[in-house]
Formats: sequence, structure tokens, C-alpha cells
Amino acid sequence: MAKTAKAPRILSHAQIWSALDRLAERAGLSASALAKKAGLDPTTFNKSKRITADGRERWPSTESVAKALEATNSSIDSFVHLIGDATGTVQTVPLLGFAQAEADRHFDDSGFPAGKSWDEMALPSVDDEHCFALEISGDQMRPAYRDGDVMVISPATPIRRGDRVVVKTTGGEVMVKELKRRTAKALELQSLNPNQPDRTLAAADIAWIARIVWVSQ
Repeated sequence: MAKTAKAPRILSHAQIWSALDRLAERAGLSASALAKKAGLDPTTFNKSKRITADGRERWPSTESVAKALEATNSSIDSFVHLIGDATGTVQTVPLLGFAQAEADRHFDDSGFPAGKSWDEMALPSVDDEHCFALEISGDQMRPAYRDGDVMVISPATPIRRGDRVVVKTTGGEVMVKELKRRTAKALELQSLNPNQPDRTLAAADIAWIARIVWVSQ
């Protein structure tokens, strides 16, 4: 896996908007023309819309980015490279199907990728040399995530209440949940799918837990 020094945190507000500007430029369009071609309000990608009236950063929705990619016949990988062009670095990270993640041979005792069964995907530089990606198959995580979405997981990123995480138990079960509460004795997790129950796990039953830092949707 390629390593970069002093890598910025993944997907900043400026990087995403810069990549959209580059996408429009590569297609010979203005930001407004790209939005219109994507079937969106022509002002969706305007620079005046990128900061709210009270000064907060406004991010483009995953739906609007997906429509822009479709309108320009571009892939998510090409969009990632456009983000990398803005930061000057792109790295590859290990990629595995989510359904395969329960097998012990794919991770070491620290929850880092191991073995030779991993593929690779391009990604803007991440401040974690052990980050990896899992591709979702099936609809068990709807409405949060869909079949084909790719989650980027960073074992080194601090986890706080409300973060979405991947948890692997000592029994081999792998799950995606939202962290509700964490104590020295237990982990309380909220399900992303309203049809699935919340979980409470004893600390002794957790092999590793890592934060989801990005999802390609």
C-alpha cells in the first residue's frame, strides 16, 4: 500500500468543491451548466451556494455528485482522482467485500488488513496508513447504505458518540452501527436499519472497532 507523508484528512469541503469544478471544466462546462445537465437547479454548484448565510460550510449531496458524474459519463474513481489532483496525492487502499470481512484471515489482531485476498481502490490521501475499504453487498443496511457502496474505515481515527463504525466481535461477527455509548465494560450500538435491533456488546466480546470516515454512494 502506498504511503504519503503529512497527508491531509480525507475529503475536506474545499477538496470536494474543487473536484466538482474540475469535473465541470473537464466536460467543457461551467458549474451552472453542469448542474443543469445533471437535472439539478442551475445554481446547485454555484460558488455563492457553498457557504450558508450564517457562514456554515454547505456540502454537495451524494445524490447531486452522483448525477453530475452520470451527466459527464464519469466514474467515482475518476472523481477520486480529481480530488487527488487538488491535494497533489492519491493513494491506494485495500478493498474487500463486506461479506468476506468475517473471515479471520483478512485481519490481524489489531484489526488491520492482512493476507492476500484484498483488492485495491484509489483514494485521496488519508491520515492513516492502516485504512481500508469494504464494499457493501445487499440491502441489509438500507436506508443508510446501498448495495455497491464502498465504506472507507480508519482504525486510527478517534471515535465519538454518534459516529458510524464497523465492529468485529471475537466470535467473528462484523456489523455496521452508530455508536450510542461506550464504557469500560460495554459498547452500545444503534442499528442503521430501523428493522434491525440495536446491540449492546460486552467489551470483552469486541475484537476491534473502527470509524467509517467516508462512503462512496
